[in-house]
Amino acid sequence: MIFEGQDRSQRTPGSACRSGWAVFLPAVLGALAVTACSPPSRESAESGGRIDAVESDVAVYAGARLIPGDGSPPIEQGDFIVSGGRITQLGSAGQLAIPAGARRIDLSGRTVMPALIGAHGHVGYQRGISFALANYTRDNILDDLRRATYFGFGTIMTVGIDRGELIYQLRAELASGSAGLAELRTAGRGIGGRNTGPGNPVYARGVAYEVVSVEQGLAAVAELAPRRPDLIKIWLDARDGRGQKLPAEVALAIIAEARRQNLDVIAHVHEHEDAELVVGGGVYALSHLVQDREIEDELVAEIVRQGVFITPTLSMAERNAYWGSVPEWFEEPYLSGLLHATLTPEVLAAVREGFVVRSQAAAERARENFAILETNLRKLHMAGAGIVLGADTGLMNHFWGYAEQRELELLVEAGLSTMDAIVAGTSRAAAFLK
Repeated sequence: MIFEGQDRSQRTPGSACRSGWAVFLPAVLGALAVTACSPPSRESAESGGRIDAVESDVAVYAGARLIPGDGSPPIEQGDFIVSGGRITQLGSAGQLAIPAGARRIDLSGRTVMPALIGAHGHVGYQRGISFALANYTRDNILDDLRRATYFGFGTIMTVGIDRGELIYQLRAELASGSAGLAELRTAGRGIGGRNTGPGNPVYARGVAYEVVSVEQGLAAVAELAPRRPDLIKIWLDARDGRGQKLPAEVALAIIAEARRQNLDVIAHVHEHEDAELVVGGGVYALSHLVQDREIEDELVAEIVRQGVFITPTLSMAERNAYWGSVPEWFEEPYLSGLLHATLTPEVLAAVREGFVVRSQAAAERARENFAILETNLRKLHMAGAGIVLGADTGLMNHFWGYAEQRELELLVEAGLSTMDAIVAGTSRAAAFLK
């Protein structure tokens, strides 16, 4: 992913691989495949850089500021060599052994970093201003992936509301990177108690498994296991009293059986006691943060000790804290320009209206909730917990790419350094998805 200060507002979704040297580096550098973009043509190279040799399978990208994504300091004047679609060398300018005949592309004044990973989202349900089960189609899922790619994402993880075989078929199709789109990971169908799965009424019933007994929970895992989902999603809360909570013994049985099947469980939690339960039961990751009260030091320590990952999803919570006017960050020129390039005026108008029409009382409650989330994220981060970039993207008017860009800003505002936030969206997210 390369930042270069150009006006991106006129670019169309998917054009990132055709303009501006949007090369995607893997989060763990070495002899790994470059994803999303094929090697540039002579014409595009000459428009963005300089070629000093004839066309070759080997290219030297020279003079960029390189951010490896592993927390190490940037290489201020760096070169890297790509051969056969793989990064083979990376280091300070002038220190690499450059093969004879290699093309040279000048990236002076630009910054190169790994493609981002969106580790918590959903695909396929919004089309224009419509949010419905009927939108969950191949074309609409691919449209979400195009938007994510345009915003600099190499992989996205969709968590718990994918129906049928389509999502697994697309995961397999996109694994090679030949489609030029972000790769796809999925938890397939999630598991909840009676009427306590996904929050939106559009897919509240009939998407997640609804289980009330250990036997039903184990049966759900048995049905998922042959498809090898990248995670198994469980919901723990009662959805503000809407349904029946997943019983504690069922949640623990699902986690244990998933581990026996060499699968990992991510648990949707809002309440402290639920987080304590699943962390004690060996859960792999927490979806969202504890939000009913400040997280206790003992739970923080146990999360760190067990290496439990966390996707905070601050940006979705923050959106609910505005009323009466559009927040300043929504009109910020860079991100606003990217949104205009990927959404219709009708959709943008609907998003703005969502801020304006919200009630003051609801917004004030959301602000109190958001303050708890920030406090808990700060405590977890300071203790060394594994924070991973995830924005609950794909919910109504919460769009792929844009939501994560805002999420990165909120992570920094909550106390992470800029490099910490980059790690959360690159190397740590890669570790989270293995």
